[in-house]
Amino acid sequence: MKDSQINELRDVYDAQLRGVNAPGGSARVEKDGPLTRVVGWHRGFVTGPRDLGVYGAELDALITRQRDFYAARGEAVEWKTRAHDLPADLTDRLAAAGFVAEDSETVLIGRSADLAAAPALPDGVTLRRVTAGADLQRIAAMESKVWGEDWSWLADDLTARIENSPEGTVVLVAEAGGQVVSAAWLVFKDGVDFAGLWGGSTLEEWRGKGIYRAMVACRAQIAAARAVPYVYVDASADSAPILTRLGLEAVTTTTPYVWSP
Repeated sequence: MKDSQINELRDVYDAQLRGVNAPGGSARVEKDGPLTRVVGWHRGFVTGPRDLGVYGAELDALITRQRDFYAARGEAVEWKTRAHDLPADLTDRLAAAGFVAEDSETVLIGRSADLAAAPALPDGVTLRRVTAGADLQRIAAMESKVWGEDWSWLADDLTARIENSPEGTVVLVAEAGGQVVSAAWLVFKDGVDFAGLWGGSTLEEWRGKGIYRAMVACRAQIAAARAVPYVYVDASADSAPILTRLGLEAVTTTTPYVWSP
């Protein structure tokens, strides 16, 4: 893909994907100046347009206001930044206010129709869509094992998303011998040309067998069937090479800056 086409994709990404879906449940979305923030989630979340339009002391005050807002609630907060954000010193000012950078990820975009295919799974592995609470809890338990930390919040998060918009979040599990070995979900937004590829974690002993690629192909099929032209993902260093080989294009990077009480 030419640089001009990638720039066009990034412009559409900026225009359509800088907000956040209401997660449902007790979580709510609020505005504070140019920012959009989520309150009552498993942790706070802040995002904004490419150019916040505030600088210097005014930007510092905006950052401090978010930090103090969540501090009063006793909650951690993630501020989602992108490499091409403005002002250019945003991340320096976040760090000065006590926010800590977590691992960066690559924002990749691909055409749904190009990626859509019947999922090719290894022998003994099946793929199905799930909505039941028991299955969502099994996903959270699998994620906890993969990441070595408590991901029990994920079951409530997915439950709230499905209840809030039954067709807005499509959750898939790969199973072998009755065990959840991988899980991923596809998130739609009304009036947006992109569907988000989220999750995709796989138990260590099941990696390298094509399950992740099958999850991408299946979700791209669903997006294409709904006439959503693009899928996108914030890809880890492990996932990005796989997705690039499948034909997704890198448009920027994203780094979460997190403040914790």
